[in-house]
Amino acid sequence: MDIGKRILANQPFPTLMGVEIVTAEPARVVARLHVRPDLCTAGNIMHGGAIMAFADALGAIGTVLAIPREAGTTTIESKTNFIGSAKEGTTVTGESTPVHTGKRTSVWTTRITREDGKLVAIVTQTQMILLPEKG
Repeated sequence: MDIGKRILANQPFPTLMGVEIVTAEPARVVARLHVRPDLCTAGNIMHGGAIMAFADALGAIGTVLAIPREAGTTTIESKTNFIGSAKEGTTVTGESTPVHTGKRTSVWTTRITREDGKLVAIVTQTQMILLPEKG
């Protein structure tokens, strides 16, 4: 099992959503998500919260790949620009890349696109790096 899938295996919510890792490297994480009915609004389009959760998982995976093995991470800020919609039954792709990777924080931007390549959202998130206490 590759590293992205191993990291995802420790994240129950993205697994429940159906996130499928395509590529996971410290400088780029790519994943797909099938837009199921339970991820949609009443209008049969992908719910904004599902879009944000999808992006959040990718930025977190990228951060985990870039920090020491004994460290952890948590999202401390997230901003989403919704550009378009994704219909139920389609698949969206998320591509997350780092804007900043520091000792205490990292910032990731995720572009979520539809099957036709049109942009659904851009999400920018800040991950705090949780270093183990020295004892």
